[in-house]
Amino acid sequence: MQFHPQSIVESSHIGQGTRVWAFAHILPGAQIGDDCNICDAVFIENDVIVGNRVTIKCGVQLWDGLRVSDDVFIGPNATFTNDRFVRSKQYPDRFETTTIKQGATVGANATILPGVTIGQYASVGAGAVVTSDVPDNALVTGNPARITGYVDKRGMPVKTAVAEIDGVNELTNGVHSLGVGRVKLHQWAVHKDLRGSLSVANFGDVVPFEPSRFFMVYDVPGKDVRGAHGHRTCEQFLICVTGSVHVLVDDGRQSRQVCLDKPNLGIYLPALIWSVQFKHTADAVVLVFASEPYNPDEYIREYSEFQELVREPN
Repeated sequence: MQFHPQSIVESSHIGQGTRVWAFAHILPGAQIGDDCNICDAVFIENDVIVGNRVTIKCGVQLWDGLRVSDDVFIGPNATFTNDRFVRSKQYPDRFETTTIKQGATVGANATILPGVTIGQYASVGAGAVVTSDVPDNALVTGNPARITGYVDKRGMPVKTAVAEIDGVNELTNGVHSLGVGRVKLHQWAVHKDLRGSLSVANFGDVVPFEPSRFFMVYDVPGKDVRGAHGHRTCEQFLICVTGSVHVLVDDGRQSRQVCLDKPNLGIYLPALIWSVQFKHTADAVVLVFASEPYNPDEYIREYSEFQELVREPN
C-alpha cells in the first residue's frame, strides 16, 4: 500500500498494492480491494465497496451505497448519486444501491443516478447521464444515456458485419459466416416488377431447423433493447420485415453486430449464442422463427452465466 502524506485514509480495509494519492479522503467504513489507484481529490464514504484493480481518477466522490466490482475504470469528475428525493438534513432509512459490474468504464463527467446497475464491460460515454440500467457490454452516450453500440472486453466497439453482404446480387442467395460461433447471415432472392417486389426462399434453404413457433416484436421504443439473453437449446432465425434493427451476437469469445434493414435479410442464431437487438426504428417489425416451444427455463438471462456455460467442455 502507498498513501500520499497529504491523503486521509481512515479505513483499515485497504488491499495490498493500492495507491492513494494527495487530498484523497477515505472514511473508516469503506472497503477497497487490491491494486487499486485512488487519484487526487477522491472522496469515498463509509458504505462503499470497491473491488480489485479499480482506477478512480481525480475529482470523484463515491457515496454510501455504491458497489464497484473488479477492473472498473471511473473517469475524472464522474458523479454518483444515492438519493432521488434529496432534501437538506433529511435522510432516507437507507441509501439506494448503485452497482458497477466487472470491467465497466464510466467516462469523465458522467452522472450516474441512484439505484442503477452498469453491466459487465459496459462503457458510459463522457458526460452521459445514466438514468436506468446499462446492459452488459453496452455503450451508452447522451442525456439521458441511450445505447449507441456495444463494446468488447477491451472497450473497443464491436465490429459491424453489414458490409460483408454489400456485394451479394439481389437475385441470388448468399450465406455469410460472421466468425461468431455458427451464426450466419442469410440473403435470399428478390423479384421486382411493376407490381412491386417479392422476396422468397424455401425454409430448408434458409432456416436450418424446423420451426416450432414464431413471434413478432414491434412498437419497440428506440431507446430500449430486446433479447439480451442466450438459449441453452433453442435455435432462432430473425428477419426484420419492415424498418431496421441492429443485432449483436456474442459466443463468449468473439462478437459482431449487423443491421437487419431489408426484408430479404435474416440472421441464424444457434443455441449458446448471446444476442441483443437494439436501435429499433419506429416502424421495425422483427419476425422470429424458433426451433422449440416457449420454455422459460431454457433461457440464459445473465451474461456471466452464459460465459461460464460456453467455457465448459462439450
